[in-house]
Amino acid sequence: MPEQKRDYYEVLGVSKGASDDEIKKAYRKLAKKYHPDMNPGDKEAEAKFKEVNEAYSILSDSDKRARYDQFGHAGVDPNYGAGGPGGGFGGFDMGDIDLGDIFGSFFGGGFGGFGGSSSARRNGPQKGESLRASLTISFEEAAFGCEKEINLTRTEQCEACHGSGAEPGTTAETCPDCRGTGVVRVQQRTGGFAFSSTAPCTRCRGTGKIIHTPCKACGGNGSVKKTKRVTVSIPAGIDEGQAVSLRGQGNAGKNGGPAGDLIVGIHIRPHPQFQRDGTTVLYEQPVTFYQAVMGAELEIPTIDGKVKYNLPAGTQTGTTFRLRGKGIPELRGRGRGDQYVTIRIQVPTSLNSEQKEALRAFAEAMGEDVPEESGLKGFFDKHKKRK
Repeated sequence: MPEQKRDYYEVLGVSKGASDDEIKKAYRKLAKKYHPDMNPGDKEAEAKFKEVNEAYSILSDSDKRARYDQFGHAGVDPNYGAGGPGGGFGGFDMGDIDLGDIFGSFFGGGFGGFGGSSSARRNGPQKGESLRASLTISFEEAAFGCEKEINLTRTEQCEACHGSGAEPGTTAETCPDCRGTGVVRVQQRTGGFAFSSTAPCTRCRGTGKIIHTPCKACGGNGSVKKTKRVTVSIPAGIDEGQAVSLRGQGNAGKNGGPAGDLIVGIHIRPHPQFQRDGTTVLYEQPVTFYQAVMGAELEIPTIDGKVKYNLPAGTQTGTTFRLRGKGIPELRGRGRGDQYVTIRIQVPTSLNSEQKEALRAFAEAMGEDVPEESGLKGFFDKHKKRK
């Protein structure tokens, strides 16, 4: 009996009229699902993985797909039903497949240790690691900008060997095992099938070169740790939690790559009087009862200094007015926010007898029903008798 195989379109879960992109997406999803690395020891998943790869090898090739659509399995496998030469199946020899190429193109070289293209770039110029630091500044420094200095420990290119890692006057040898690529090809056999992948070269530890005489200054690393004092320019208008990026102030790059960046997170100390909301400054101005009733000329604190403001008579507590252009400058922009001032009428917490008498008289003059208090009534009675 001829060997029975499932329809390739059914295997990938796509229709017969599926586009190349749809076939590729379906294959990618299923190959990842059934890959042996994701299903160790699972024979059924291994069989599914082989079946998915066979289907994709046919349907991704326009000529083979056309023959398959016309003649079925027999159109792409003359040995269909006889097992095929060399123990393969359907003319599809897994020993010919470089999974590094397949998964490198589909998964960016980061799947299950596969990805030749990613590994091949191991010895190209690499940007250095970025560093992070934090800095606390005052409310005014955040508003108007400033310059600060911080101490930073970072790796820098060795001045003696210029980053090569070899003692001056000597050169590094290209690794004979990986021929300078830093990776070697590895073959594994699973269930009678050979899988080809790449792995870091153990002889040169993935560097692609062998240093026989390491640089004494850096020990062959090509870089050294140094502590530097770095000046950080804080732009006007920066807010809590934002960061300043200093390009090239991070760790040194590798193989001639640029240095990383320094990311400085900004924290702002709370102000005893002001609060901030974006570019808006909020402030509460205390006034006396008399000032609120009669009006007054006030001196309002702002981040620029004090400004005069005429408080209208009869102002109620909670009233808010705006001082235009007295807020925070726009970050790297033009203009400034405003300052909003909220009036808070101060209520006396303790009064002497004369103050209480005056307040009671004022309340009565305003037509208020003022209850007599123990002790207070006798004081007013005596005062009236003296008159």
